[in-house]
Amino acid sequence: MAAEHSSIDALGQFELHTTLGALGHSVNFTQANLLMLVCSALILALMYFGMRPSAIVPGRLQAGAELAYKFVHDMCVEQIGEEGRKFFPFVFTLFFFILIGNLLGLLPYSFTYTSHIAVTFALALAVFLLSTGVAIYIHGWHFLSYFVPEGSPKILLPLLFVIEVVSYLSRLISLPVRLFANMMAGHVMMEVFASFMVMMAGAGTVGVVAAFFPQAINVILIGFELLVAALQAYVFALLTCLYLHDAVHLH
Repeated sequence: MAAEHSSIDALGQFELHTTLGALGHSVNFTQANLLMLVCSALILALMYFGMRPSAIVPGRLQAGAELAYKFVHDMCVEQIGEEGRKFFPFVFTLFFFILIGNLLGLLPYSFTYTSHIAVTFALALAVFLLSTGVAIYIHGWHFLSYFVPEGSPKILLPLLFVIEVVSYLSRLISLPVRLFANMMAGHVMMEVFASFMVMMAGAGTVGVVAAFFPQAINVILIGFELLVAALQAYVFALLTCLYLHDAVHLH
């Protein structure tokens, strides 16, 4: 029994559980779904209450909303070109859905829905379908030239075409796995060191002193996770812009 209580279940935090009682159970509404709704409400609240005053000298909330708007808007225009203005709403929603989801997962008793590959794959699939659809809509059959590197020897074209297609399809793997793996790894590490701290603290006076070290590491990890939360949202949005750039310009 003692061994059972001292075991570390670092992956248990990623299990999905139904919420909202009988209603949630009837439609399989989990804590991940609930946090997604909370995230969506926070994004809408930030933009609505932030932009509502329209003051010449903005307050903190308005300044934050304007800064968020400008940051993502500039990213779209710089990476895609002037055409990026059309895709700004999509990239903005994607960026803050991931960012706020990552940050919410750091709160006690919360859940990180971006640590589930099903969620990150759905986001990556949306990006993939949008960028491919845009490329076909703008360029038609000429879109296939994207898979033929300019100046390639004709004898190598079949091989290069297959390689480029595989590379293009690999976006559906690299994009979601990068986000999911980074978020999961960070939370597993925090769980492990927190468990070490609890076990050491229960081992007497010496253990209480020794528990300071995993606690200190966890404090550092939380700061690191805040950085990773923002960085992964930025990388996902940036890669989305780059894929859309390729779709618009075919290079």
